[in-house]
Amino acid sequence: MDMANAQEILEKYNTDSYHLNHARIVSGVMRHFAKEHDPQQENYWAAVGLLHDVDFGLYPEKHCVKGEELLRDEGYSEDFIRSAMSHGWGLTETKHEPQHIMEKILYACDELTGLIWAVTLMRPSKSTKDLEVSSVKKKFKDKKFAAGCSRDVVRSGAERLGWELDELFEKTIAAMRTLE
Repeated sequence: MDMANAQEILEKYNTDSYHLNHARIVSGVMRHFAKEHDPQQENYWAAVGLLHDVDFGLYPEKHCVKGEELLRDEGYSEDFIRSAMSHGWGLTETKHEPQHIMEKILYACDELTGLIWAVTLMRPSKSTKDLEVSSVKKKFKDKKFAAGCSRDVVRSGAERLGWELDELFEKTIAAMRTLE
């Protein structure tokens, strides 16, 4: 998997710094989880994370539907497209339910990375290095904080993985720490 090409494709369809940063974070988190679950496919998992929101910058109202088209036009395989678009299950019109461990992790962590990032930005250190699960749990309970983060998707993602919420929070924080 050519990460430089994936980055070019991301930037072709997205210019907003928030979305580019989110893609970078999700890509790094996916790479981290791949080391544990599928080490030979680190770049593949990272590319899925990088391109999961490829369509959001231009087509937010058709998110995951236009993503399929864009990735297909860019020559990505149907398996790759399915994996990248499965993160929108239940939130968008995607027909791809997360099945593979990679898809379940992407589904669970996509929303959660946004919440963790928001929590981190409020901290004096602006770092995940000293972030505790308890701080994330507190903000997770506050529905007004990072209101765009679907708590239902995070809960459902943890269930799909067979993990408790605390475990998902802990593992995702650990993955995000590798990016600093």
